[in-house]
Amino acid sequence: MTRHARNCTAGAVYTYHEKKKDAAASGYSTNSKRLGKDSVKDFDCCSLSLQPCRNAVITKDGYLFDKEVILQYIITKKNEYSRKLKEYERLKKKEDDELEQKVMEATDKKINNFLNSENNIVSKPIDGFKSEASTSSASISNMENGRNKVLPSYWVPGQLKEAEKPKVEKPDSKIPCPISGKPLKAKDLIPVKFTPVKDASDKKSLIAKENRYMCAITHDILSNSVPCAVLKPTGDVVTMECIEKIIKKDWIHPLTDQKLTEKDIIVMQRGGTGYSQTNEKLEGKHERPALQV
Repeated sequence: MTRHARNCTAGAVYTYHEKKKDAAASGYSTNSKRLGKDSVKDFDCCSLSLQPCRNAVITKDGYLFDKEVILQYIITKKNEYSRKLKEYERLKKKEDDELEQKVMEATDKKINNFLNSENNIVSKPIDGFKSEASTSSASISNMENGRNKVLPSYWVPGQLKEAEKPKVEKPDSKIPCPISGKPLKAKDLIPVKFTPVKDASDKKSLIAKENRYMCAITHDILSNSVPCAVLKPTGDVVTMECIEKIIKKDWIHPLTDQKLTEKDIIVMQRGGTGYSQTNEKLEGKHERPALQV
């Protein structure tokens, strides 16, 4: 039996270890890496700008935005819709004109064919002993008797049949949410009121603080690891634990004594903490060319 060296490449099996080693050396295949805390948006940051909100608003689905950023997004989408609508009207008018022109050409062709057939009713003597095949032209060329004007020629650009133009579709006037994709209106944005942490000894600015906000009722520190919700009538941010243990007992707002319903509680979508028990989809992938054996 022949002995092989340790780095022998004559094996019939391409092992998993060799594949991973070659992929790392050649730059092929897919890289997967778990996202850390520094790659996750904070709970009080805008979902578009990823910066702390100065004037926070929230959608019905619980996505937080800075009011200035989301209004700029809505204005941009409205301007884009206006531009697409003008282009649609122009193409629609052009399409209608072309259709009308085709109808007129078809009508004129029918009239001309009718007049030609009327003028040629008894233009030549009819011989009943000769068939039509014998009286027709002996040439079988496709270019004889004016047929070169009818049959298209693929090597002559002027005689190519034009491809069918796609049907013009009217643009959608609804503005989608940049995160959820659902219809979004400016009047549906709900103002959010965060309660800052009161600490006289901490001289840092609000953005530089690690613990910036707290629950408006229980004064618990808010973070990505704490599920939060917004009370729609006042915009106060509270923890889900406060809602389950305090608010849902009598459905009364503890700060204003206002009657609440299930629709008045908007659960905030959290950015993440980096821990698998708290969040989902924390794996980032980088696609590279596949390494084929």
